[in-house]
Amino acid sequence: MINPTEVNSLIRLLDDTDAEVYEHVHQKLRSYGTEVIEYLESAFEQAFDAIQQERIANLVHEIQFSTVKNDLQLWFHGGAFDLLQGILIINRYQYPDLDEQKVINQIEAIKRDIWLQMMNEASPVEQIKLMNHVFYSIHGFSGNTTNHRDPQNSYISQVLESKKGNQISLAIIYSIIAQKLDIPVYGVNLPQHFILAYMDESQETEFEGGILFYINAFNKGFIFGRRDVDMFLKQLNLKFDKQFYEPCSNADIIKRVLRNLISAYEHAGAAEKVDELNELLGILEAPPAP
Repeated sequence: MINPTEVNSLIRLLDDTDAEVYEHVHQKLRSYGTEVIEYLESAFEQAFDAIQQERIANLVHEIQFSTVKNDLQLWFHGGAFDLLQGILIINRYQYPDLDEQKVINQIEAIKRDIWLQMMNEASPVEQIKLMNHVFYSIHGFSGNTTNHRDPQNSYISQVLESKKGNQISLAIIYSIIAQKLDIPVYGVNLPQHFILAYMDESQETEFEGGILFYINAFNKGFIFGRRDVDMFLKQLNLKFDKQFYEPCSNADIIKRVLRNLISAYEHAGAAEKVDELNELLGILEAPPAP
């Protein structure tokens, strides 16, 4: 349990000019973890000293970033089964105070609107056409073509608010909703373009691995076939690779989101964010513990 008097006394020492005192106070406050944040935020509002304000803000960020790292590690080593949970952890990096239930409710609302119009005997193409109608025409989602490099395109809370995202964020939301409706749609890690595959193991298909067709979530759910993927890879001068055609893991999807964010922040010259996001990427690139 936190002792408020002790915590507030420590916070008052954050602007101490003695580096040793500051370091000791900093570490002691940090050791309390997220419980200390409300005290730090309250002190920040009352602080007049610029050094103290800056040190409080940095400490709050350190604690929050440490929590994001721990959460991502637990998600990854726990099998990375829940894509929504993974993308919410990345969202927490920029929006630590976000009400995540709001994001979950927004996704559930879109799912419900599709479910209400679902036909029991709908074919795979009919299912996707209905999804496209509700997702793009009714809810108004579209690809952010004017400001493609904006890091906000990668944070699910922002994409759900603005209804605009990049290829991967739209594909993530689309596939999460599809899977909640038992529609077997999964992400495919195509170079320079993230797409979705409709899987049906029970049917004989022209593709290996039971893929019926592909979906471009960035282009209003456009449906296309394997030959289009062949052509795209040919344009990029890339040789055939099985992974360009088949669903990838949730961890691979989150890695790609992180790489997008790193690229966006590099472009914006935000070096500290680039370093932190590389740290998060490192967690997912480390081999799982035996």
